[in-house]
Amino acid sequence: MSLRVIAGTAKGKKLLSVPGDTTRPVMDRVKEALFNILQSDVIDSKWWDVFGGTGAIGIEALSRGAAYVRFSDLNREPVEIILKNIANCRFTHQTEVRKGDAFSMLAAQPDKQFEYVYIAPPQYKEMWAQALKIIDDHMGWLTDDGTVIVQIDPSEYQEVELKNLVEGEQRKYGSTLLIFYDQV
Repeated sequence: MSLRVIAGTAKGKKLLSVPGDTTRPVMDRVKEALFNILQSDVIDSKWWDVFGGTGAIGIEALSRGAAYVRFSDLNREPVEIILKNIANCRFTHQTEVRKGDAFSMLAAQPDKQFEYVYIAPPQYKEMWAQALKIIDDHMGWLTDDGTVIVQIDPSEYQEVELKNLVEGEQRKYGSTLLIFYDQV
């Protein structure tokens, strides 16, 4: 499957994929649907693409007018692919890429606030719920109107007990489920 930016200033730019099966690239129709839901709220927003993979979601956000995206990934190969994809789309000056454990980063003292934190971890390991709970305990990562967006396989879904976030809407696209969590 060839990855590309589907709209905005970098529309049509091809994105490199991470070889192997350590990442799962988001389908164009899911990306399109996500950004149709958010629409103009993306403009001037700050994002954290927590399990960055190829960087496709954060790059799409930048292409559509986001001001800044932090990408993070545990492994060297995805980090290198993200850096190449960012450079190819000419977004280097609006980004930061961190290599490290997502859970440790999320549990750290917040150094920036984001309108959107995007969680699309490796599947079937309940990592999304763990990341969501850590954010719920560290709300300083989110602006007052910040949203956490989770991308998982629908079979992974479970209710997560949260204190500061509440599940909003769910959108299902084939084997992908997007869940939006807003502040209480």
